[in-house]
Amino acid sequence: MSLYVKIKKSYADFTLEAEFEAQNETMALLGASGCGKSVTLRCIAGITKPDEGLIVSNGVTLFDSRKGVNLSPQKRRVGLLFQNYALFPNMTVEGNIMAVLSKRGGGRNRREKFISLAKKYYIEGLENHYPAQLSGGQQQRVAIARIMASDPSLIMLDEPLSALDSYLRWQLEDELARTLDGFPGDALYVSHNRDEVQRLCDRVCVIDRGLFEKVRPTRELFESPETLASALLSGCKNYSRVQRLTDGRVRAADWNVDLECAKPVGHDISHIGVRAHYVSIISEKEPACGWENAANRVNKFPCRVLRVIEDVFSTIVNVCPLGSDPELDFSRIRAELPKGAIGAAEEGNIVEAVIKPCDIMPLRALGHQR
Repeated sequence: MSLYVKIKKSYADFTLEAEFEAQNETMALLGASGCGKSVTLRCIAGITKPDEGLIVSNGVTLFDSRKGVNLSPQKRRVGLLFQNYALFPNMTVEGNIMAVLSKRGGGRNRREKFISLAKKYYIEGLENHYPAQLSGGQQQRVAIARIMASDPSLIMLDEPLSALDSYLRWQLEDELARTLDGFPGDALYVSHNRDEVQRLCDRVCVIDRGLFEKVRPTRELFESPETLASALLSGCKNYSRVQRLTDGRVRAADWNVDLECAKPVGHDISHIGVRAHYVSIISEKEPACGWENAANRVNKFPCRVLRVIEDVFSTIVNVCPLGSDPELDFSRIRAELPKGAIGAAEEGNIVEAVIKPCDIMPLRALGHQR
């Protein structure tokens, strides 16, 4: 099973340039709202026609602008789960699913197939309910059952958990994980939620303003993002524009400090990023938080405490390096520390921030470089 996509679609103020390949896996398209994730799915499903390019699923050409191929959605064997599930409001649960099964033929086997799907997706007893009578979780299960009724070779999920209340997410995410694990073909999972992507997807492709980065293993993206866009989407909180110095050092322009960087800083590096839980804070009355070896304290610089936030399981300290403008967003540094670890730090205090050279991530600005 495989999927290859290389397409271009232009709008008045936006151009999508998608290129990626999936190989019998659950692959995420991760990006901010408006970056082109949903447009990509609609092009693959045949709802939207690309301006040019090629889409091949399991050896079948779905779209080829050069050869004039553009299969109808009904012929593509692609199941698309919309964000709002798109159930037929005037049909019961059984009617929604049987409408798909009827198109496949099979006579009496249709009823048996419906019973099997109802059992598998826990919608038994809801057969005569209309979509408006169902909870969000029930609607999702019906929508997935309807997709599976079409016997798809590729399934695509567009923000499948975003419309649900938080208390339903864990249960439905677990059910969704079982569905994806049991599906024999490829699955595309569109989201802007990095946590869902990390838990559900094998590989991920970051999209930045319509441009696709290279596909990477999900774990690799979170451990070592290569671009500013991928670092932002992976949850990194601290950034600065940089200038290359000598001997592995960089000038963090927004923090007004020079730092040692263990990773190579190429000519295309425009920023550095540091995750909040890798920043240590030293105050006059408290020891270094999260540091056991004084030899690690290579990058150390004075900061003013802007705010201390007691979160449920951690203490968050926002600081600004001395000499930087705290009104500029990039000048602020966020440290996430163990609960109560920096009790002496208060707003206005002068403290020192410490960052290991190996925890500094060199980042490119452009998300489409391959």
